[in-house]
Amino acid sequence: MRFPPAMPTIALASETDWRGWRAATRALVLSGAAPETVRWQVGGEGDALPQAPEGAFALSRALVALCAQAIQARDADRFALLYRLVWRAHAGERLLDLAADPDVAAARALALAVRAEAHRMRTHLRFLPVEVLPVEVPVPKPGGIWHLGWYAPAHFVLEANARLLARRFAKLRWSIQTPELGAHWDGDRLSFSPGLPPPADDAALRAAFERDCTHWLMDNWRGDDLPEAEALDEAPRPPDQPALGPVVLPITADPALSQAATEAALCRRCPLWEPATQTVFGEGPAGARVLFIGEQPGDQEDVIGRPFVGPAGQLLDRALEEARIDRRTIYITNAVKHFKFIRRGTRRIHERPDADEMKACGFWLDVERVSIAPRLIVLLGATAARSVLGRPVTISRERGRPFALSSSETGFVTVHPSFLLRLPDEDARAREWRAFVEDLRTVARLAAE
Repeated sequence: MRFPPAMPTIALASETDWRGWRAATRALVLSGAAPETVRWQVGGEGDALPQAPEGAFALSRALVALCAQAIQARDADRFALLYRLVWRAHAGERLLDLAADPDVAAARALALAVRAEAHRMRTHLRFLPVEVLPVEVPVPKPGGIWHLGWYAPAHFVLEANARLLARRFAKLRWSIQTPELGAHWDGDRLSFSPGLPPPADDAALRAAFERDCTHWLMDNWRGDDLPEAEALDEAPRPPDQPALGPVVLPITADPALSQAATEAALCRRCPLWEPATQTVFGEGPAGARVLFIGEQPGDQEDVIGRPFVGPAGQLLDRALEEARIDRRTIYITNAVKHFKFIRRGTRRIHERPDADEMKACGFWLDVERVSIAPRLIVLLGATAARSVLGRPVTISRERGRPFALSSSETGFVTVHPSFLLRLPDEDARAREWRAFVEDLRTVARLAAE
């Protein structure tokens, strides 16, 4: 059966109706409905799907993963864009080999924006302990404490994030509200409800959030859940979430750094560029007084395209905040700009860069140092220290003492934040956390001198 000349309208049940979109796409492709003849919408009345002829067609898992991510983007044209990709793949095009193709580039940009927003939500979400939720949630045992969070995501990432949080925090009862949707975990079942207005619209709730909210999400997101950097397994990459390609480079106010970031995106100075998703250049304001240098991007940095956004980066953010250092005032980068790893199944296992790789990437680090001209350079971990000092460094011997790097630069060695994620017990983590924060307080004092 083929559609009549009139353009059919396909109505999806929600903004993230993945099953509905897949079913419609299969029927439309097998019925020969070209992309320009189909109209997509969310809600309302749509036309009945055609009775598709018997048969099936195969798509690469990478393309399916790309569509599954991009469909969560807040973009009105995404359903048509993704259908167009499937239509073209069905016709025999090897789309994911066409990096410069406009449709492929647009879909990859949407998918990466979704992953970045999911990361931001987990990073910034805070919770208010409450005894009564502002919505009715059917629970087997009413009463007790709930943790209420509110967030306004840039994309439709709540459902996917909620399923992840339900697995990670199975023993806690929580509710996350967004303007469009609410997600609720009662310790046994995940449910969804209509959205709520922001707490700013309710004076009492706003005051309670400002007074009593906690960040137990970050406090309990332990390194053994999402290991990061320096000889640890990287975060598991589910089969439906492969590396998806480059994103737009971070904008910097310094023209020389902007040009360097553009050129570094095409760097072939060592073999690390080939398996990595993208170059992860540094970020921060031109003329920053303090330059932080880590080892290399991790799994999440490689996908998102920004330094220190994974578990170690989130821990660093908390330590900077406690030491009263505003991350927006510092420049932060890595000694090596590509993620070095070995693949085991769906996992990408971190490997420490070798001397040749550090030397090759030293070109870009030198560009950053010259352009930023910092007064203080903070070396996070042994690899960063070796890349700058040109010799092996024992952190325990050289940590916490400022030293002259040049006539205009002071150096300061401390641990990489991933070190804290690897510690085996609570006492060790608490002790090393205090020491790390104290190092950063020393950094703050040195920067102010």
